[in-house]
Amino acid sequence: MFVPESKDAIKVYEQKNAINKNDTLGNYFITKEKYEELKGFEVFPGDIIVSCAGTIGETFVMPNSMRKGIINQALMKISLYNSSIKDFYLIYFDCKLKALANEQGYGMALKNIPPFDILKQYLVPLPPLPEQRRIIYKINIISNVLTVIDNHIDKISIDISNIKSKILDLAIRGKLVPQDPSDEPASVLLERIREEKEELIKQGKIKRDKKESVIFKDDDNSYYEKMGQKTICIDEEITFEIPDSWRFVRLKCIWELLSGRDLIPSQYNNDENGIPYITGASNFSDGKVNPIRWTTTPQVITDCGDILITCKGTVGEMAINNFGKAHIARQVMAIRNIHNLNTEYLYLCIKFYIESIKLSAKGLIPGISREDLLNIILPIPPLVYQQRVVNSVCKYNNILNDIEASLN
Repeated sequence: MFVPESKDAIKVYEQKNAINKNDTLGNYFITKEKYEELKGFEVFPGDIIVSCAGTIGETFVMPNSMRKGIINQALMKISLYNSSIKDFYLIYFDCKLKALANEQGYGMALKNIPPFDILKQYLVPLPPLPEQRRIIYKINIISNVLTVIDNHIDKISIDISNIKSKILDLAIRGKLVPQDPSDEPASVLLERIREEKEELIKQGKIKRDKKESVIFKDDDNSYYEKMGQKTICIDEEITFEIPDSWRFVRLKCIWELLSGRDLIPSQYNNDENGIPYITGASNFSDGKVNPIRWTTTPQVITDCGDILITCKGTVGEMAINNFGKAHIARQVMAIRNIHNLNTEYLYLCIKFYIESIKLSAKGLIPGISREDLLNIILPIPPLVYQQRVVNSVCKYNNILNDIEASLN
């Protein structure tokens, strides 16, 4: 029934006119004779056209400059008896019609506007005109704010990431949560750990480290490290100050590090037979571990509470083991809590240092060595303070995560 465009041709309006809010789009035309058959579908200036198949509920008010035409089967039109309610009706219609279409829409692949017998019975609240204007004014303000957010969403996401980094930075420096003078100082905690290690040495469970590290701040306000008979200044390694009740210590002094080992194909399966086999970064997602292989012949076993970190290829992915025993491959190391310290606090510390750890990754295939991790200098606060820091960081991150989720 369509004909080429000419001055006598009558335009056929399509769904794209409503979706794109533009009456000039489209290239379908009919003759005057065909129009006489279909003029019941004519649309006039001021009419609201609505997309009603596929992309449903998009509205557009036809302008005075519109070309004479009819609507096709993918559009419906609404003609208001009184144009003064148009602005309020458009806002209400946009919200409710889309919701109604989702609830009662027909069709499988493409949703359709519900039949007219349903729409015509739909109740519409009609406030007094002054109230309509107040509602429209408020909605326009909110819409403008949302438009600004949409236009700057990438920057907002970057800002949220920067805020999370700042929160972590303040936490590790002892500036996120107020200090409590009544807290047992970290020096007492570390002395207790040394006593525990001495007992383990006596029992033959561990060997004495002849170069055990002890870090202290001297009267000249410089930091020194004593290893065996040697004492050196390590100010270059310590880039920030900590509260008086805190201490710096190398990770190797209070935590155990397990290096993984690869299995050959005959030693693992995809049938969930045995315990999980954690092979590398492909198992890590958003701070969680998702096993895809299993083994009945584990050799290097991580357990609940261990901090897992990828150390080959894609380095620096992290998670706390909350699922139990698993074998770890060469691409993964496990940091084990052997002195009843706060694992989540250590997790925050490693996360704080992760970028510099990544920069230390060496080789054509990036890798973190055992020494890279063992020699990290950690700021250790009192034990009860560690939990307060973890709780605060978690609270702030949850708020930021909710904001980020709302943007998406």
